[in-house]
Amino acid sequence: MAKVIYYVASSLDGFIATEDNNLDWLLTFGFEPFQEHYDRFVSGVGAIIMGAETYAWLRSEQPDTWDYGALPCLVLTHRDLEPPPGSGVRFVRGEVQGILDQAAALAQDRNIWVVGGGNTAAQFAEAGLLDELWITYMPVALGSGRRLLPVTAPTATMSLIGTTQFNGGAAELRFAAR
Repeated sequence: MAKVIYYVASSLDGFIATEDNNLDWLLTFGFEPFQEHYDRFVSGVGAIIMGAETYAWLRSEQPDTWDYGALPCLVLTHRDLEPPPGSGVRFVRGEVQGILDQAAALAQDRNIWVVGGGNTAAQFAEAGLLDELWITYMPVALGSGRRLLPVTAPTATMSLIGTTQFNGGAAELRFAAR
């Protein structure tokens, strides 16, 4: 059965980016230790849900490429934005349940990846719509920044369902949320 998964990297102190949305701290670790694991994860994804800030950051960092190809990607936004040519990007607004329903139809029984950022994932968590959280904790503390999951109230208790240790000191914890 398809799952809704928040898959993200975080600092040890629970931040996914600096206050100004900078990821240099994360990029210093490189991608090589994580590539095979990431490729396995993405092979099971049928649709992506992404916040507008994450989309804008990706487009500013890689204006001539789109790493997700034609994979359906629903971007939550109230702005008029342009999709990358040949991509599966669609811009949506509304309640998260309706957006999830659209993503599920596009995913065709494959997983739905909530890319981010934290505010987008928090909306799905607060609506009880996240099945799992896959958080790769990087061996660094930032002190402040964009929070991993900025919910407005405590969540239900989650269950640890798996771990993966990576070269370089990072560790992924996988939690079942519902």
